[in-house]
Amino acid sequence: MEINYLKTGNFFLMAGPCVIEGETMALDIAEQVMRITEKLNIPYVFKGSYRKANRSRIDSFTGIGDEKALKILRKVKETFEIPVVTDIHETMEAEMAAEYVDVLQIPAFLCRQTDLLVAAAKTGKIVNIKKGQFLSPEAMQFTAQKVVDAGNENVMLTERGTSFGYYDLIVDYRGIPTMQQFGFPVILDITHSLQQPNQTSGITGGLPTMIETVAKAGIAVGADGLFIETHPHPEVAKSDGANMLKLDLLEALLIKLVKIREAIL
Repeated sequence: MEINYLKTGNFFLMAGPCVIEGETMALDIAEQVMRITEKLNIPYVFKGSYRKANRSRIDSFTGIGDEKALKILRKVKETFEIPVVTDIHETMEAEMAAEYVDVLQIPAFLCRQTDLLVAAAKTGKIVNIKKGQFLSPEAMQFTAQKVVDAGNENVMLTERGTSFGYYDLIVDYRGIPTMQQFGFPVILDITHSLQQPNQTSGITGGLPTMIETVAKAGIAVGADGLFIETHPHPEVAKSDGANMLKLDLLEALLIKLVKIREAIL
């Protein structure tokens, strides 16, 4: 299943919950986002992590079970006939997750893990690599090249902010055109760019009031796609609720972003 964003002239959207919390929740979010994106002619990829491996505390929620969550992702894919994306964290997960999803995502902290990139590449799936908070945009060409050299040219790169001190992330928008020069689609991860990690409470914070600002800037500089985690009730989300977009705010935001996209074409 392809992401045919080039045919629309629009940006594409990766959106969904941080982690799969249950079937009804996943299907409801996918249905609502799909209704909006179809109206606005935005190619849509449903996002949901089947398991969260990188958590601040050992007692943080990690998932409902790998197989159960992956089956829910496949049900979203088959029910709405849309591509789906999920994270993988270890080499053994690549082949397993590839049976259920269309895009394998490499988390930012793992973007230099050669064995993981090669395992993802060998599945033949699209590989979306998040830029490490510690890497320059220029360095991502070597990360992407590992996937290509393993026989897979279906690569996407995602900007998600650069570490600024201990508690903040900053998006350098120059990185988007810089990474586009490598010949791969570049996505801006809006919500993770607004995380405030390493809080003394052990719970990651966020700045959701800045989502619209960061999204507008990303589209204005020509990002090919946007990544937005969204939930009907972020305040009770089991992961990353502090930086999510409330689902009922998504349509109004996307309407504004489509207008910006039209203006720069």
